[in-house]
Amino acid sequence: GDPEILGGRVKTLHPRIHGGILAKRDDPNHKKDLDQQNIKEIDLVVVNLYPFQETIAKQDATWEEAIENIDIGGPTLIRAAAKNHNSVAVLSNPRQYSSFLEALSKGEVTQTLRRKLAIEAFEHTACYDLAINKWMTSQTGINSTHWLDAIPLKQRLRYGENPHQTASWFSSPNCGWGEAIQLQGKELSTNNLLDLESALSTVREFGYGDISNNSHEDKAAVVVKHTNPCGVAIGDSISSALKLALDSDRKSSFGGIVALNSNVDKSTANELKTLFLECVVAPSFDQEAKEILSEKKNLRLLQLDPSSLDKSSREHIRSINGGVLIQEQDDQIIDPINWKVVSTREPSSKELKDLKFTWKVVRHIRSNAIAVGYSGQSLGIGAGQMNRVGSAKLALEAAGEKARGAVLASDGFFPFDDTIRLAAKYGITAIIQPGGSIKDQDSINACNELNIAMILTGTRHFLH
Repeated sequence: GDPEILGGRVKTLHPRIHGGILAKRDDPNHKKDLDQQNIKEIDLVVVNLYPFQETIAKQDATWEEAIENIDIGGPTLIRAAAKNHNSVAVLSNPRQYSSFLEALSKGEVTQTLRRKLAIEAFEHTACYDLAINKWMTSQTGINSTHWLDAIPLKQRLRYGENPHQTASWFSSPNCGWGEAIQLQGKELSTNNLLDLESALSTVREFGYGDISNNSHEDKAAVVVKHTNPCGVAIGDSISSALKLALDSDRKSSFGGIVALNSNVDKSTANELKTLFLECVVAPSFDQEAKEILSEKKNLRLLQLDPSSLDKSSREHIRSINGGVLIQEQDDQIIDPINWKVVSTREPSSKELKDLKFTWKVVRHIRSNAIAVGYSGQSLGIGAGQMNRVGSAKLALEAAGEKARGAVLASDGFFPFDDTIRLAAKYGITAIIQPGGSIKDQDSINACNELNIAMILTGTRHFLH
């Protein structure tokens, strides 16, 4: 009996509506109040909220337009019905309509169903409020005092890192891995997704161009095992880059994850068939390549437009017991402008090119991290050792004779000159590292003694 007021801002906030929703059916005093106020009981509430998320998604959305699309009455109706779900059913999403109508027609709107709908309703209003909060903080620069996020469930995984662990994959649908299209193969596992993340993060170092014509400088391929690159290479074609990456360490590449930054053609598909692999992710696949790879029915093929990663948050989130750690992604473009040559001998142009390549690789290896590279190909990887010279031994032994004339990159400084002297024994001619040790001069002196060129970047790239 009351009109809308304030330009529509108030229309459903009324005792006759909320009384009818919130009244306890088995409470005589509630029943008395309803009768005295001529309020009818409401058994079903169906609400679609104002389209706030859709409004702010528009590039030309103004602050005023967004504010006016913050629903007040709608969430109030939903929360009231959800609170009184013992007697009231609430539908907050059109996807619920069909199943609810079926249950209604059968007389099966049970308390269990109403409770399920109530849980979904509170989740819906929480996500709605979260979208408002995140948008307002992004527009004002005012920081929240809580870390808040709402990421929808993409799928329940078969298990976690091990078969006795349950696992679920939550992903935003319109950015990052949520946009990946699985073309074939078995269901993705937890370990697959972790390895894919590492592989794609590494291959992105070498750029993505226009997918239609692959118009970027470096065609790059990365092979990952247990979240560490075991082979990285660039080439004139994506098939040549892939062959070099696999040849870096074919033993470790067996059962690995491959990421490519260019379209997969027939030649590349045939190269992928030369080894057992778990997953391949690339921006696109030729039809002929799909047909060739379809012979490997269990091989998981994923198509992911690299622009989807650019839309992802730059937050890097990891869980610890009882909380989370949040930091910026270590994904800034590497810029050699601040690098400093500290050795007597300057690196040659060939060595400098190899140092840039190897520095891009080492930032994606678990610390302590050492990478040996030559002519756009990784030759040896040392990862996760408790001392730096231990990682260097692994990388140099993997490179073997190929290390002669190659370069070495370290994600952190050298506390002693032992890694320099070991590298010299294998024929390493140039080294890149961040510097920062109180004994940097010892490493510089060793380089000068052994005629090794050394660059300090001033930037550390630990990956724990």
